Amino acid sequence: MVTTIKYREFKNKLFKVIIILLTTVCTLPLLLVLYKIFREGISAINWDFFVNLPKPVGETGGGIVNALIGSVLLILVASVISIPLGVFTGIYLSEYRNTKLSYFTLLSVDVLTGVPSIVIGIIIYLWVVKTMGGFSAISGSIALSVMMLPSIIKSTEETLKLIPNTLKEASLSLGVPYYRTILKVILPAGITGILSGIILSIARVAGETAPLLFTAFGNPFINTNILKPISSLPAIIFNYAISPYEDWHKLAWGASFVLIIIVLFLNIITKIAQRKWKVQF
Repeated sequence: MVTTIKYREFKNKLFKVIIILLTTVCTLPLLLVLYKIFREGISAINWDFFVNLPKPVGETGGGIVNALIGSVLLILVASVISIPLGVFTGIYLSEYRNTKLSYFTLLSVDVLTGVPSIVIGIIIYLWVVKTMGGFSAISGSIALSVMMLPSIIKSTEETLKLIPNTLKEASLSLGVPYYRTILKVILPAGITGILSGIILSIARVAGETAPLLFTAFGNPFINTNILKPISSLPAIIFNYAISPYEDWHKLAWGASFVLIIIVLFLNIITKIAQRKWKVQF
């Protein structure tokens, strides 16, 4: 009996050691990537890096202010497009779960989640860029908004499913119209979970390069016109990284460092919001 207990304790400890070891192995590649980017990118970070335009080949210095402004504008316009559409689609899926439209919508969302970003870029190029007659920030934002939709829809749907039906029934029993019940009672109750999905979707598209190469293209100057080509952090990293110039490689590492910091910050905010959301429900 004692031997059996010791054997079981040994197996438990061995299993725990294996889990810890495998977890460490999975985490190690991320830590190595972060270490490489931090080591190479931190040396390029200074005030001029954030406020200057890129310099021509052969001139030292330069910055990425055009890419920073471009990325913010692209994500802002994409959010304006995708957030209302995604939230209201999630509301429909949570309220009408057993309809045929709901089934096909969920199927479409699941398929869209697995579509490669470069395919979305090509589709938007054919549908928007060629129709408009040129590259533009709006076409890049549309591509990013398509990629943001699945995360927003699923987070909204799953969050609203956790809200007790009694909350909605109490509102309706007081004579509150259905649309006001959804907008004033249900959505505020699940706002933290919905926001976490929105932030996660922004973090996902912040580093996408392929769709922007086919849509927004790039611009060496500062541009705030959404009907014209615009630069972005992923695009400038790609262009500088494949160049044969050492100065541009340094700028690419610096831009990579900035992008990684932004993505890490957004993911940390998402985790904090999810933790608060779990406490609520």
